[in-house]
Amino acid sequence: MDGPTDGQMDAAARILALLVGRGATVSAAESLTGGLIGVALTAPAGASAAFRGGVVAYATDLKAALLGVPPELLSREGAVHPDVAAAMAEGVRERTKSDYGLAVTGVAGPDPQDGKPVGTVHIALSGPGKRVWHRDIMLDGGRDQIRQGTCREALSLLRGVLEANLGEHSG
Repeated sequence: MDGPTDGQMDAAARILALLVGRGATVSAAESLTGGLIGVALTAPAGASAAFRGGVVAYATDLKAALLGVPPELLSREGAVHPDVAAAMAEGVRERTKSDYGLAVTGVAGPDPQDGKPVGTVHIALSGPGKRVWHRDIMLDGGRDQIRQGTCREALSLLRGVLEANLGEHSG
């Protein structure tokens, strides 16, 4: 697996600084990215002060078993759905006792999944008070481009929420 790009390193360093500044933590639940978000968030020195861990739940059944995604949601909607991303985010936040849980699910290709076209991606961030932010996107390109783009967009969502909430207390 390649390391994070320069842009991902910059975003991760800024995210970690924001988290450390407020005494907050984050964990990741990843499907199509297979650990890329965890790699990006652990690349900067001092990452352990804010990154608690991650779960790579690539198989659909693991989303239920490891992250608590309701099995009926998975059977009704499939693994690639905004509500699945939200449940993954909440599940990883609760299981790792983090302040924020960042989750991604989608279709990197080469074939469609659950009737969803290649490039369909759902990102969710669960935060204090069980608040959830979503980003649903359609990415172009090959498998690697979609996976890297998903990582970039997920980090962007997390960074944007943290920067927007600078004045809020998470207690």
